[in-house]
Amino acid sequence: MKEQPMNLQTISSAFSLLFEGKEPEVITRAPGRVNLIGEHTDYNDGFVFPMAIDFQIITAARKRQDRLVRIHSLDYQKTVEFSLEEPISYDYKQRWSNYLRGVLAILMEKGEYLTGLELAFSGDIPQGSGLSSSAALEVSTALALQALNNFTMSGPELAYLCQRAENTFVGMNCGIMDQFISMMGRRAHGLFLDCRSLQYRHIPLELGEYRFLICHSGVKHSLVDSEYNKRRRECETAVAILSQKKPKIKALRDATLSELNASRNELGQTIYRRCYHVITENQRVLESIESLKEKDLVAFGKLMNGSHQSLRDDYQVSCPEIDLLVDFARNFSGVLGSRITGGGFGGCTVTLIQNSFIPNFSQRITAYYQEKTGIVPHLYISRPAAGAELIKIH
Repeated sequence: MKEQPMNLQTISSAFSLLFEGKEPEVITRAPGRVNLIGEHTDYNDGFVFPMAIDFQIITAARKRQDRLVRIHSLDYQKTVEFSLEEPISYDYKQRWSNYLRGVLAILMEKGEYLTGLELAFSGDIPQGSGLSSSAALEVSTALALQALNNFTMSGPELAYLCQRAENTFVGMNCGIMDQFISMMGRRAHGLFLDCRSLQYRHIPLELGEYRFLICHSGVKHSLVDSEYNKRRRECETAVAILSQKKPKIKALRDATLSELNASRNELGQTIYRRCYHVITENQRVLESIESLKEKDLVAFGKLMNGSHQSLRDDYQVSCPEIDLLVDFARNFSGVLGSRITGGGFGGCTVTLIQNSFIPNFSQRITAYYQEKTGIVPHLYISRPAAGAELIKIH
């Protein structure tokens, strides 16, 4: 059962207790996300289709007269302090702070003059779940800094800035999807995003009697970050090889299956399979948008199933625990489709299921998964939620 997120009065009161009785000048919120289809396509300039979820990070902040930065995590009950007069350094002890440090560092690199600040945040996005708590923290921080320092950037510009913070400061080579959907989500809609052009469309999610059920496996294997970056390097290697024959190929998004097959020997079996996933996954995203236009949820569910099979077998980012959850779901009445969501090697599944079957499904999958793994899974139902917003300013 999802806990109620911290409300505005609670975070305002917590802020005042932390920072000498002062009230926050701004409060922002940014949601996590679940990616419905289109996995590991974003950093290949491809297509994705996520939705924002009603789990979020809430941030309260105010300016200081000097350039000292004080950041407090209400969830960890930890505080970090540093000065903007010195280069912002990576914190190896309080790693959670690096997502905020990175946003500050990239803004200063762009030439923005930032004042010192006091900031506190809390959230209810399950950590290590693949639901993008880090992107939500970056986005909520960026919105607060914009309000406090009176610079102006569009939502897509802020999303790109937050992605750069995670890439260059935190060291996670994620694509643009997580930050973009956190910033630009719309209630009752998914977001179709072209990760090259950043053109996007909000697609109505008319689910009728069906819901998206998120199941947190309770596992995050330690190889997730290193293997994620390895997959990205494999894709870059493929582009270098493919572009020798077809200079038009600047990213895997540009390659066709026939062009891929023509270079199969040069690529080798492993990199070929990585490319095969990306090319076919892009096509699945395009087909999924058409199925939603036709209100064909059965077709959408089949595309989800195909996505998981490709992620498991070709991109090889699933794991035994996730496969247990997906296989159980696919064989359950009322389920149209199920797949891993997020970077992989643990985290969550997303399942399209008829609403009336959810209570029985939840009970049975919990018992089954606990029997097989010893882990109690956590299940969440979320509406397609709104994107980030500034919700209080003095």
